[in-house]
Amino acid sequence: MDLQTIVGTIILGIAPISELRGAIPFAYLRGYPLWEAILLGAGANLLVSPLVYIFLTYFHGFFYSRWNFYAKVFDKTVVRTRMKLGPKIRKFGLWGIMLFVGIPLPITGAWTGTLGAWVLGLDRKRSMLAASGGVVMSATIVSLILVLGKGVGSVFVKII
Repeated sequence: MDLQTIVGTIILGIAPISELRGAIPFAYLRGYPLWEAILLGAGANLLVSPLVYIFLTYFHGFFYSRWNFYAKVFDKTVVRTRMKLGPKIRKFGLWGIMLFVGIPLPITGAWTGTLGAWVLGLDRKRSMLAASGGVVMSATIVSLILVLGKGVGSVFVKII
């Protein structure tokens, strides 16, 4: 792979908007073998869950203790979210996180799945494993769409 494609694929794989839906098609449509596109795109996306937990562990505590406004908004949002989603999470648990991350649609992905698991107070290691399973599932779905769908690549990336 050329450096531009490698960097672009990694950025798209980590970016909250594109994640695997952008990374794999980007590399594949630039002429690289699908297995290389999957390894690089999914590898970058697998970094998201630990990065989110690192950020939340250190920066959340800093902001929470120093900014009263942040603490009030956070407390109100988390309590409301836990009350609303708590019963569903208890029903589906980490399988729900994996499925949420694994379905390659807008707003679903490793970023929101990990953030949701953190907000709902789920176990960190198990949540990261569930998000990783979802990343593998999403990479499989995106790859199948690229391989089986003739001309479907334009759904993911606009070719100019």
